[in-house]
Amino acid sequence: MNYQVNHHKATLGGILITFGIIFGDIGTSPLYVMQAIVGGQVISKDLILGSLSLIFWTLTLQTTVKYVVIVLRADNKGEGGILALYALIRRKAKWLTIPAIIGAATLLADGIITPPISVSSAIEGLQIVYPNIETIPIVLIIITLLFLIQGLGTSFVGKAFGPIMLVWFSMLFILGLNQILKDASILAAFNPIYAFNLMRFNDNAFWLLGSVFLCTTGAEALYSDLGHCGRMNIFYSWGIVKVCLVVNYFGQGAWLLSHLGEHLTASNGKPFFEIIPDWFLLPGIIISTFATVIASQALITGSYTLISEAIRLGFWPKVRSLYPTDKKGQLYIPSVNWFLYFGCIAIILYFKKSSNMEAAYGLAITLTMLMTTILMTYYLYVKRVKVWWLVIFVAFYSVIETGFFWANVLKFFHGGWVSLLLALCIAYLMTVWFRSKRIRTKHIDFVKLERFLPVLKDLSQDESVARYATHLIFLSNANRISDIESKVMYSILEKRPKRAYMYWFIHVDITDEPYTLSYKVDEVEPDYVFKINFKLGFRVEQRVDLYFRQVLHDLENSNEINILSRYKSLEKHHITGDFRFVVLERYLSNENKFSFFDKVVMETYFFIKQFTTPEDKWFGLEASNVKVEKVPLIIKEDKSFKLSRI
Repeated sequence: MNYQVNHHKATLGGILITFGIIFGDIGTSPLYVMQAIVGGQVISKDLILGSLSLIFWTLTLQTTVKYVVIVLRADNKGEGGILALYALIRRKAKWLTIPAIIGAATLLADGIITPPISVSSAIEGLQIVYPNIETIPIVLIIITLLFLIQGLGTSFVGKAFGPIMLVWFSMLFILGLNQILKDASILAAFNPIYAFNLMRFNDNAFWLLGSVFLCTTGAEALYSDLGHCGRMNIFYSWGIVKVCLVVNYFGQGAWLLSHLGEHLTASNGKPFFEIIPDWFLLPGIIISTFATVIASQALITGSYTLISEAIRLGFWPKVRSLYPTDKKGQLYIPSVNWFLYFGCIAIILYFKKSSNMEAAYGLAITLTMLMTTILMTYYLYVKRVKVWWLVIFVAFYSVIETGFFWANVLKFFHGGWVSLLLALCIAYLMTVWFRSKRIRTKHIDFVKLERFLPVLKDLSQDESVARYATHLIFLSNANRISDIESKVMYSILEKRPKRAYMYWFIHVDITDEPYTLSYKVDEVEPDYVFKINFKLGFRVEQRVDLYFRQVLHDLENSNEINILSRYKSLEKHHITGDFRFVVLERYLSNENKFSFFDKVVMETYFFIKQFTTPEDKWFGLEASNVKVEKVPLIIKEDKSFKLSRI
C-alpha cells in the first residue's frame, strides 16, 4: 500500500469511511452539550448567545486550528495519536515519557466513558414518547452488540457506518437551519464579544466552561484515528461536519431564546429533541441512536491504535493483536475490546443517566489535550519552527486548555473522580511496564560472542552429542553483532548441550516508523554462526517464524548458505533442514535485592505477565518448532550474608 497516496490524497470512499470512523464522538455532542450548559439555570439571552459563542470559537480554535490544521501534520508515516507523536521525538529527551504516559492513560480512560454517555443520551429521547420506558436495558444491549462486531474490522464498520453518519449530519443541519430561520438573531453569537461578556459578568461562567468543553472532546480521538483514514480525508470532511454541528447548536439556541426566563424541566429538558418535529421524533431518535453507536466507535478504534503503539514502545504488556482486513491501519485487540466493554457496563450501571455521566466526562480528556500540547511544542521545536510561532502556540493553548481543565476539576466530586481513577490505574500499569523494561535491559549480562565461536564450531562437529536441530535459533536482546546474552550461551553449552549445524541469533528492533519491514544478516562465523537483525515498525505484526523462513530462502537463492537437511538420506532428495527456536522466558529470582520501588515494579510486572501473551506466540513462532526454557532474572544479587565452613 502506497503511503503517499493514501495519506496525502482524499477520495470519496476515504471520506465516507472517515465519516463512519472519525467524527462519531464529536458529531454527537449536540445531544447533550446545550442540555449540560443550560440545565438548572434560568434561560437568558446573554447565557444562550454567550454559550453559543464559546462553542463556536472552541470548535474553531481547539478542533479546527489546533488539531485539524496543526497537529494532524505531526504524523508518523500516516499514523497519528499521542504515542505516534511521542515516537517522533522520544529520542530527543527522556522526560517526554511523562506527558506521553499521562496523555495515553487519560485518553483510554475517556474511551470508557464515551460509549455510555453517547448511547444513553440518544436512548433517553425515547422517554419523550414513552415516559415510563426503562432505558438502561436498551443501552446495555446496544453497547454489547457494538463490542461484539469489533472483530470484523474497522474497514467493515466504516463502510457500514459512513452512510448513516451522512444521514445524521444532514439531519443536524436541517433541524438547526429550521430553527435559525425562525429567529435569525441567534447568528449574533458568532461575535466573540458575547463569549467575553458571559465569562466576565456571569458568576457561573467558569463552571460553564466544563460543559462547553464537551463540544470538542472528540478532537483527540480524531488525531488518534488518523492512521485509519488519512489526513486529507479528515481535513476535507471536517469542514462539512463543522458546518452541520454549528448550525445545529445555533438552532437549539434559537429554540431556547423562545423560552426566556424559564428553566429546562423533565418534559423539555433536552433541547436537541425539542427542535425535532413531532412527526419525525421517533425516526430522529433511531437515527440518533445509530449515530451514538458510531460515536463509541471513534474511541474504540482509537483505543486499539493507542494500545498497539503502546506495546511496541514498551508501555503495555504484549497482548494478542489481530488484523481482520488487509488494509493498513485496521486492527482489533480482543483484550482491549473486552476491557472497554466491561468498563462501559460498569459506568452505565453506576451513573444510570447521561446527565450524571456528564460530570465524569471531559476531565480526563483535558489532560490528554494538555499533554498533546506539550509534545507538539517539542515537536515544533525539533522541526525548527520559528521561536515566536512556538511561543504563540504553547502560550495560547496552554492558557485555553488549563482553563478548561480547572473548569472540569469542579466536576471531581460529582463523578469526575471516576475518569481520573481509571486514568491513574492505566498510567500505573504503563509506568510499571516501561520502568521494568528499563530495569531488565540495564542488567542484562552480555558477553562477547567471539569468545564462544571455537566451542560452537567444535560442538557443531561433535558427533558424540546428539543433534538438537539443523538450524538452532535464539531470540536475542543484543543488537550489536559482537554481543550475546550470557544466558543464551549457558542454554547452548551448559543447561543441555545443543548441537546444531547452524546457530542463528535473531534480534528484533522496533523502529519509530510504523511500517518498516527489513532485515540484515551478518555471518559471524562462516557456515556456522549468523546474526539477523529484523527492523520492524511499531505497527507491524511480529511473525518472526515466517520472516526467518524468507531469510533462509533469500540466502539460499544468493548461494550464501545451504539450507538442506544434513541427514544424507534427506539431503540427496533436497529436503529442507529442520529448525528449532529456543525462547528464554525469564522469571524473578529469589536471589534479587531491590530498592522498595523497584521491588514493587518488578513484582507487579511478573504478576501481570502471567496473564499476557507468551513470548513464542507474540513473535509468531510455530509451537511445534519452539522450546521454551525458564531462566532466572537476577537484577542484583543479595550479598548480605556470608557462609562459613565448619
